[in-house]
Amino acid sequence: MGSRNQKVTDDGQQSLIGPPSGHSATPGDHLDKDDSSTPTFIYILAFFSALGGFLFGYDTGVVSGAMLLLKKEMNLNNLWQELLVSSTVGAAALSALSGGFLNGWFGRRICILLASFIFSVGGIILSVAPNKVVLLVGRIIVGLGIGIASMTVPVYIAEVSPPHQRGQLVTVNTLFLTGGQFIASVVDGAFSYMSHGGWRYMLGLSVVPAVLQFVGFLFLPESPRWLLQKGRSQEARQVLDRIRGGQGVEKEYATIKASVEEEEKEAGGGGLVILRILSHGPTRRALIVGCGLQMFQQLSGINTVMYYSATILQMGGVRDVKQAIWLAAATSATNFMFTMVGVWLVERVGRRKLTLGSLLGTGLSLTLLAVGFLLSAQSSPPVTLHPVDPQNSTCRLYGSCELCMLDPDCGYCYRENGTTVFNSSCVPVNEASEDHAAWGRCSNQTEEAGSPIWAYNYCPTSYSWIILMGLILYLAFFAPGMGAMPWTVNSEIFPLWARSTGNACSAGVNWICNVLVSLTFLHAAEFLTYYGVFFFYSGLVVLALVFVYGCLPETKGLPLEDIENLFTGRLCSCGSYSPNGSHVHYVRVKGNNYLPSDNEASDVE
Repeated sequence: MGSRNQKVTDDGQQSLIGPPSGHSATPGDHLDKDDSSTPTFIYILAFFSALGGFLFGYDTGVVSGAMLLLKKEMNLNNLWQELLVSSTVGAAALSALSGGFLNGWFGRRICILLASFIFSVGGIILSVAPNKVVLLVGRIIVGLGIGIASMTVPVYIAEVSPPHQRGQLVTVNTLFLTGGQFIASVVDGAFSYMSHGGWRYMLGLSVVPAVLQFVGFLFLPESPRWLLQKGRSQEARQVLDRIRGGQGVEKEYATIKASVEEEEKEAGGGGLVILRILSHGPTRRALIVGCGLQMFQQLSGINTVMYYSATILQMGGVRDVKQAIWLAAATSATNFMFTMVGVWLVERVGRRKLTLGSLLGTGLSLTLLAVGFLLSAQSSPPVTLHPVDPQNSTCRLYGSCELCMLDPDCGYCYRENGTTVFNSSCVPVNEASEDHAAWGRCSNQTEEAGSPIWAYNYCPTSYSWIILMGLILYLAFFAPGMGAMPWTVNSEIFPLWARSTGNACSAGVNWICNVLVSLTFLHAAEFLTYYGVFFFYSGLVVLALVFVYGCLPETKGLPLEDIENLFTGRLCSCGSYSPNGSHVHYVRVKGNNYLPSDNEASDVE
């Protein structure tokens, strides 16, 4: 199968990717399409599909600010905070893995309708939750909807998009995701001024886009590729004609149909799709690349930043909760704006270069973030008073604010005169509102200079600006590349028969790693310190750079039916365009890059 499109270029080099079947190649055939010829209906499809990304992003962003209010109102400890965050991503992991079966059986459209319905139910439960147990149930239900949408939406958009705009339109889903995070942070800021129950509005407003998507998809068509796979060829032809506005439909329809028929012929007796993927070299390598990208997206710390952005800013020395929430909104705005940069760049520089550049900047930004926390730790004010502790807790044993802050059961009480901290003590959290020892009362309000200040989850520092800069730079570099490309690449690299299962597996890996990061961040910070955690993430980014450099091929501008041939090497493969853009030259990565000989090229799987 991998050699069915094998061509020989004019310079004698072999190319395993030729023009799509059914028409001859012309220079720039795949890349130089006129965007003005794209029917408006494609953008309508992309908009309603990408509302799934908006829901994903809204939930990711809203929990950051809501958690600061929930922590206080429901008296949540670290474990419950991590549970409320990670329960959603855990449920999303399970539903994403099952989404492959659901997509293959019911189709993309039904799965998106199901996801938006589930999300609506979860949002209603969250808005009326009387206690943290019901809140947890609502978060789990929301996660089930997000998981299905996260693996279905990119596939649907990729399958209905023309090749020359596929990268941009799939990346629009990530743009909506980051837009959802930004809107969520603004909602967090607006409702943070409510004295009680503001988090209900923050979490409950997610119902609005979910209902909008559900209503929209009642009137939108199924993917023509899925319809052809199910033998509904006449309906597929009608849908393709509708979404292409009658432009070049015959050639595209013939190409897709030929690809589906060939896959059915090669499938033989069928069997479990995942076993076919693992036993077939090109799809197995595509699965490794897809899952690796999704794994490193999470292990580079993105959802630590998004779920806990307000908390991280507080850790970095921002005293006021409302100020921390609004600064988190500024970081979300950065994420959104630079995702638009990714939409602009993806069809200009390609997926591979964009991902490599993104990882390089992300690693440097994480290092800056770690340095900011390191400087804050080194200048952390000492504990000068050790009052008698009636609870006999460990708080009285800590000698600095940094050590006190790392213990979630302790808080730092101090007085200050200008920039000078004095009469400081580390006390149990539940003792912070009582008269304690001989030096007064800890309060949430800062009155005149020298009044007692209650510092829970932060230490006074002059290095907060470095941490804020690190967060902003991190998102500026992460958003256009590693934020968007894992979803874009995964929607492209699998053949039709493996697309649902392959995307389900890679999305499942994304959510599992998301759970791992979100469930361990606060505890990891407690044991490794905050700067240690971010140095650790920057080390993982180095591994991601090596992986992407060695294994990610370029898919820009290729029809979906031709991309599988990029993975016909013995290990990983990298694709690059010839100057005229009409062919893709195959380069195999095995120690050193080299072009395969004639015999080797004919032996690929």
